[in-house]
Amino acid sequence: MALVTGASSGIGRYIARELAGRGYDLVVCAEDAELDAAAREFRSFGAQVRPVRADLRAPREVERLWSELCGLGRPLAVAVLNAGVGQGGPFVRTDLDGERSIIDLNITSTVHLSKLVLSGMADRGEGRLLISSSTAATMPGTYQAVYNASKSFLQSFSLAVRAELADTAVTVTALMPGPTETEFFDRAGMSDTRIGAGSKDDPAQVARQGVEAMLDGREKILAGSLPSRAQGAANAVLPESAKAAVHGHLAEPGSAE
Repeated sequence: MALVTGASSGIGRYIARELAGRGYDLVVCAEDAELDAAAREFRSFGAQVRPVRADLRAPREVERLWSELCGLGRPLAVAVLNAGVGQGGPFVRTDLDGERSIIDLNITSTVHLSKLVLSGMADRGEGRLLISSSTAATMPGTYQAVYNASKSFLQSFSLAVRAELADTAVTVTALMPGPTETEFFDRAGMSDTRIGAGSKDDPAQVARQGVEAMLDGREKILAGSLPSRAQGAANAVLPESAKAAVHGHLAEPGSAE
């Protein structure tokens, strides 16, 4: 049994598809109606699928998802915490409620679900957890200040919890894709930016690389095309001010024009 959040579209949908193709039954979660069509697709691989529509920004919805999963009476072998949202624009002009949503979904719900998932895995002595971070975690997010900070949190969190579990058979892996061909940039109001309008990686490739890294028990995976992985590696040595300037060049509103 595998849990995948944010499974109705984008990288999460491809991860769920990848797991279904590898013989996993699924509990899949998203808040939108696209989840039903995604669940039908996953069943075409022969998987048993339980779709749960929930807004994970609300703690009670996290608990409801967990209750439905536990009600199946099956141990959770794999969990992929992928649900997330972004918002572009200058911090002093963006909507505070939108930024609270980023924190509530990207950070708070991931910590909440990780607590539930990893406690059970640790008690059983086995399990794999994949947390969707991003190469955005490696650079200051000029015009995406809260989003990049949320991914930096997830990166640090996943590595710390992994270290705590080093003496067990439970592993935590951070998935770090670059810009990927999903609905993210449209939903974040960034379709008019250089990064939003530019070329992007294949979500199927990112998903496959992420699942393989998770099942191998790796610490993290810079996923996607060679240029994206090279940029992620370069960010480890570039000065923070330089990375902030580059990010601003790519994410400034109207920069695609």
